[in-house]
Amino acid sequence: MKFKLSSLILILLTFYKSFSLVHDLKEPLNNSSYLYPLEDSISSLGDTIKIIAVGDIMLGTNYPNKSYLPPNDGRNLLDGVKQFLEIGDLTFGNFEGVIGTGGKPKSCNNPKYCYTFRMPENYISNIKKSGIDLLSIANNHANDFGSGGRRATAKILDSAGLFFAGSTDKPYTIFVVNGVKYGFLSSAPNSGCFNMKSYSKASEYVSMLDSICDIVIVSFHGGAEGYKATHTPKTDEIYLGYNRGSVYKFAHECIDAGADLLLGHGPHVTRAVELYKDRFISYSMGNFCTYARFNLSGPNGVSPILDIKLNKAGEFISANVIPTKQIGEGIPIFDETKRAWNYIVKLSKEDFPESPLSFDSNKCLILKSK
Repeated sequence: MKFKLSSLILILLTFYKSFSLVHDLKEPLNNSSYLYPLEDSISSLGDTIKIIAVGDIMLGTNYPNKSYLPPNDGRNLLDGVKQFLEIGDLTFGNFEGVIGTGGKPKSCNNPKYCYTFRMPENYISNIKKSGIDLLSIANNHANDFGSGGRRATAKILDSAGLFFAGSTDKPYTIFVVNGVKYGFLSSAPNSGCFNMKSYSKASEYVSMLDSICDIVIVSFHGGAEGYKATHTPKTDEIYLGYNRGSVYKFAHECIDAGADLLLGHGPHVTRAVELYKDRFISYSMGNFCTYARFNLSGPNGVSPILDIKLNKAGEFISANVIPTKQIGEGIPIFDETKRAWNYIVKLSKEDFPESPLSFDSNKCLILKSK
């Protein structure tokens, strides 16, 4: 009898484990944490700061009409990547457009073919609930609704308790999270934004922030755009006849002045990363969640979530890359094919062969070269 009872228990346990495994594998791919380890890939990191960073965010626009808005008020847009956004001490993104009802749209011959982005005010809760808490408002769509749009956006972000900077009125901000005092400067070579091409002024701001903050983060929206702009030149970039300045010069001069982390976006594609004076630079994180009005083909449709670890002095330790892709009209999910990672490795080796970084493709992990 004892033998039969123990055998029965063993059979039941085996069945339970088999059922659990089948159930786990039925979970949606984009919510599957087994594809990417959320725990630290490096043991005994000690006292580190973890910063999560993504590229362009535009959750849908109600201009020129509501047909460009996602279902369910966009509440589910970030569900497939939320688990990766919530794991940082600080999570950053570029807010591509305005929010709310302020201002007048920029002049266009045909609004249908004019890329003017305005998110509904209630969409700010989607940002807040995703885990994002730091935003750049310096980009070429920050002025889509003029000064009124910029003021409305600042008011809504402030009311939501989000940290932000990048306008001419607010080029930088200072805040404290988990006992760490951050200085954040954001820039773009566009109207209404702190001008990225004001290199000496940027260095002045960075030096001031470095003197009073523990960690200084600088964001820049710059460079040419599209699939032909994946490489990062060390000279000025001209796009549509306009000189957008040199992101290379800007990043290096900011680090020379005391910046600890440079986060780039703007080209709508993933670009290289570089290590300069033990400080990490991402030259473009591409389109992260850009709904309805963006070209998402080829390199435009993939982007990295960067999980960056710094020590308390701001020196780079490591960066995990969580590769994502956008499906449908612009819904980010985990990308099994790791295209964003592959772009980062290839472009970094080609554009900055002198940079002391190593790339572990098994773990999608960036480390300082030994």
